[in-house]
Amino acid sequence: MTENRPTEARFRTSLLEENEGPATNPTDNRTMGEIIAARFSRRDFLRGSLAVSAIAATVSPLALVSAENAHAAEGSAFSFDELEAGIDDKHHVAPGYDADVLLRWGDPLFADSPEFDPTKQSAEAQARQFGYNNDYVGYIAIDGSAEHGLLVVNHEYTNSHLMFPGLVTVVEKDGKKSLDLAPLSKEQVDVEMAAHGGTIVEIRKVSGKWQVVRDGKLNRRITAKTEMALSGPVAGHERVRTSADPSGTKVFGTVNNCAGGVTPWGTYVMSEENIHGYFSGELPAGHKEAANYKRLGIPEGAYEWAAHYDRFDLAKEPNEANRFGWIVEVDVNDPNSTPRKRTAMGRFKHEGAESIVAKDGRVVFYLGDDERFDYVYKFVTTGRFNADDHAANNDLLDDGTLHVARFAEDGTVDWLPIVFGQGPLTAENGFAGQADVLIETRRAADLLGATKMDRPEDIQPNAVNGKVYVMLTNNSKRKADQVDAANPRAENAFGHIIEIAENDGDFASTKGKWEVMLKCGDPSVAEVGATFSTATTANGWFGMPDNCAVDSAGRLWVATDGQGPKATGRTDGLWAVDTEGAARATSKLFFRVPIGAEMCGPLFAPDDQTAFVAVQHPGDGGEDWKPFGRPSYYEDLSTRWPDFRPDMPVRPAVVAITKQGGGKIAV
Repeated sequence: MTENRPTEARFRTSLLEENEGPATNPTDNRTMGEIIAARFSRRDFLRGSLAVSAIAATVSPLALVSAENAHAAEGSAFSFDELEAGIDDKHHVAPGYDADVLLRWGDPLFADSPEFDPTKQSAEAQARQFGYNNDYVGYIAIDGSAEHGLLVVNHEYTNSHLMFPGLVTVVEKDGKKSLDLAPLSKEQVDVEMAAHGGTIVEIRKVSGKWQVVRDGKLNRRITAKTEMALSGPVAGHERVRTSADPSGTKVFGTVNNCAGGVTPWGTYVMSEENIHGYFSGELPAGHKEAANYKRLGIPEGAYEWAAHYDRFDLAKEPNEANRFGWIVEVDVNDPNSTPRKRTAMGRFKHEGAESIVAKDGRVVFYLGDDERFDYVYKFVTTGRFNADDHAANNDLLDDGTLHVARFAEDGTVDWLPIVFGQGPLTAENGFAGQADVLIETRRAADLLGATKMDRPEDIQPNAVNGKVYVMLTNNSKRKADQVDAANPRAENAFGHIIEIAENDGDFASTKGKWEVMLKCGDPSVAEVGATFSTATTANGWFGMPDNCAVDSAGRLWVATDGQGPKATGRTDGLWAVDTEGAARATSKLFFRVPIGAEMCGPLFAPDDQTAFVAVQHPGDGGEDWKPFGRPSYYEDLSTRWPDFRPDMPVRPAVVAITKQGGGKIAV
């Protein structure tokens, strides 16, 4: 039995994505809060208004209004009766809609897959079943159909205390209770590794309801042991060579796949985010990777994989961590294809990789580095997308320019190229070539003077209005000496959303304009400074924007991560947010998750008649989750969603939302 530890240390994987450790950005680059502060006045902030948009004034004819406008909801793009915010052990959707569970952890994916049995788990079974903690959800149409396609889903991480029986023991000493977590066996670690990665599964809509096609010829599981290739500038470099792979070109597995994307040519991209938690041990004294790993928080040791696999022990394989933190591309049309880690797109804690085709045919990917005080990026391919020749797009992601954003007080943004030999990215600063620059993307961005952001997460380009939406979840590490008249929120608990308009409507441009579209939090509390319109109800405001989606009509939907009784008095969910006209900054609650869960996805089918959402880590959480008021683990769960059976644990799941009687969502 391990030593008794406080809850925060005990369930380490639950805390991994919160990035609450010491900030790893050592620079004095300006933070986004400082720039916002310089740009807006205290008067605007305390009135709860939206400053006049530089984007609207110079780029588009948007008619913006302040949050004082009582008629701001007039002209809203959304038509549905709002859901009531709250907290309980179930999921809820707006009236007039059905929310059906489509895929749960452990569900069979193949004709020969075993049925899920939580008391007899094995790596072999899990590799043939739907993985754990579903995050990104994508849809790739089959024969152009909006009702028959491939669902691609990331499995970000695992929570062993929710997955396995018998791990947690209640210990009572001196009248006080604490919980003890037993170490995992190798068999349990193997199950965890099989539960990571991603799922590709055929789905079909039958009589208005979605079904999994278990004998789909393209169905596939990708895990932490799947063979992958390193491609692009870093492939073969000495810093990615290991004893198991002296060539530096072959990696086993992908981990912590958070958000992702589907490319214009129909491949599936997975983003490796909080890789630091999988590594343990210490580098040999004086090892050259020490500073590189420190900048990424490696090792963090949330997982016990190093106890059973040497490659996760830095003392034994000091280069292995350089083989993670990339964007992974998967050819879904060949279930035997080798996924490729596309190193040209940089190495950091990738949140997502949403893309759009620029005016000249180059493809632009927007990338967030999900850590407090880190950066917003975009990658622009050198080659151009060819819609008529799938093979011509095969290696577009191996050649292009990665850029990092520097936001200025005047409302402009510069996209700074991260290219060896340009500016400070030279041998004098320790870079021998582009491979070094990409392995140490964060340090390269530090040297370029990029703007330190408040947890950049999902970033979505909008093909309808030409804008880009950046979700900034929060920054509890912002110090009091950073508070000023324009942004009086020390410990920015609720986050904000930035809207970017690239110059001339060209997503490949190296310059653009930006505006704070929305500061999140409870608008009834003046000190919070939220800027929702006054037409936003008590149910409609939210904090902690994380994932987002733009439907085919160009409407913005925002999912949250981190709400709860102490922060907002409500669970996470999916909100519809107006971005145009008089209704701008009006938000309405459409769906909410059960206790302890995070809202991931979301994704709209091509015809907008289905919204797929991913309910991640339901039942997680601790004593702050009142009225339950206790930690939640396998034997004593706060919810048994979605089965509500005594013989089944809580199970992350993908939910398909449809309008009763058919039709487009929120129309």
